[in-house]
Amino acid sequence: MFGEFKLLPTLLLGAALALTLVIGLFSRHRAEHAYGVSRRQSGHASIGAAIASNWMSAASFLGIAGIFYLKGYFAFAYILGWTGGYVLLLVLMAGQIRRFGKYTAPDFVEARYHSSLARICSAVIAILITLIYCVAQYKGIGLIFAWLFGIDYTQALLLGTGVALTYLVVAGSLGAARNQQVHYIILILCFVIPLMMIARKLGYSWLLPQLSYGAALTELPPATASAYLEPWTFGTPYQWIALSFTLMVGTAGLPHVLSRFYTVPNTRDARWGVVWGLFFIGLLYWSAPAFGAFAKAWQARSGLDLNPAEAGFLADLIVVKTGEWAGISEVLVGLLAVGGILAAFSTITGLLITGAGAFAYDIYYRLINPRASERHLLKVAKGVTLLLAILILVIAVNPPGMIAEITAVAFALAGNTLFPVFLLGIWWGRANKYGAVCGMVAGVILTFAPVLFGHLIPELREWLPPTSSALIGAPLVILVMIVVSLLTPPPPDQVRRFLVEKVHNP
Repeated sequence: MFGEFKLLPTLLLGAALALTLVIGLFSRHRAEHAYGVSRRQSGHASIGAAIASNWMSAASFLGIAGIFYLKGYFAFAYILGWTGGYVLLLVLMAGQIRRFGKYTAPDFVEARYHSSLARICSAVIAILITLIYCVAQYKGIGLIFAWLFGIDYTQALLLGTGVALTYLVVAGSLGAARNQQVHYIILILCFVIPLMMIARKLGYSWLLPQLSYGAALTELPPATASAYLEPWTFGTPYQWIALSFTLMVGTAGLPHVLSRFYTVPNTRDARWGVVWGLFFIGLLYWSAPAFGAFAKAWQARSGLDLNPAEAGFLADLIVVKTGEWAGISEVLVGLLAVGGILAAFSTITGLLITGAGAFAYDIYYRLINPRASERHLLKVAKGVTLLLAILILVIAVNPPGMIAEITAVAFALAGNTLFPVFLLGIWWGRANKYGAVCGMVAGVILTFAPVLFGHLIPELREWLPPTSSALIGAPLVILVMIVVSLLTPPPPDQVRRFLVEKVHNP
């Protein structure tokens, strides 16, 4: 299915990785306070590009096009949810988080709720989110390396993991983070330029190929077009709304996205960073549906009729396959593969650093060795990075779903746990540590109950789908936090004064 070794795309990938590594090595320096946390000041567009690079994972680069290729209209829930989440951040949280002045999600939770237990709970959740999210990135890496080298998925996954870890080690944690602006520029060029050439090859308007989406759909056979365009072919209205809502609140609770607001110079930069980030992300999301539509149109022209199993197998690689099918040059197809790899690498870098830092500084230091030096904690974080990478590799050998679907589960967990804790922590002074801890525990249960017990209680999967559980889960967790907080002592007065005088005072 993947063919033979592809020399030119492999050389392009090596050149792109070398470029980002060189820039990373020039930017490398020691962290000021914690593993992976940098307070370098940047312009608004630069902050937005870093946010977009963090965001443009394999789910964005590969998964969105794949889900559009398979499910058509239903896939708009992913775009609406993932972009709408940034609007939610802009309106409700970005400026307030920056004014609070902490540098990681666990830092915020402990400072706001005055609880080491709450901090540890948030750190465990951050690690779980890292594991789930990275499984999706690993799947993307495995698929593209399999296509590049003409080997089976498991071998490609091992090879890709080795390259990803080498990249992280050589660049250094802060150097790799600095590369995010460069990553974005490379990613968007790798995505849009081949799309323009695909549109030209297929005879559509190529200067703005995104506008050719509708023209491609008109070529589909009536039965295919009906299934592709009808709103509820692949899901009910409840499932669509639940998925959109879950991805929105999950975005607003994702640790490695929130960390961007802790480290910007001021509140204005935090807000404008979100605006620019939304613009940069929108450029990619505007283009992703066109890949799915062009693939469908080419299949209709050529008479290629894939059965559901074959279509599902190819869906997460449809960006690259569309380039091959359309007959664009090998260099341009190689650019698509390079973009997918770099999208996964940049996200893995941020996630592994977030997860390892959460363990080293929020669990190991707090519970196991409170006398550990900064050097020792950094060694622990690096060791945990390797352990997390290996654990994710084991899970990714047999991925539980499509790239976008796996990623959505991570968002469901964030939306059911960290989002309510942040939302009430910022906007309701009465929220206390007891409510926060009970809320996070309830959120974890609501997220994983359908996965663990759905075969015993089918109604769980119906009303709490693993990818879409926050529509019910997040309000329930907010209710739990409110009730428990009202039944227990209020937080210290200085916390409530700080919220009024600092966090809500522009």
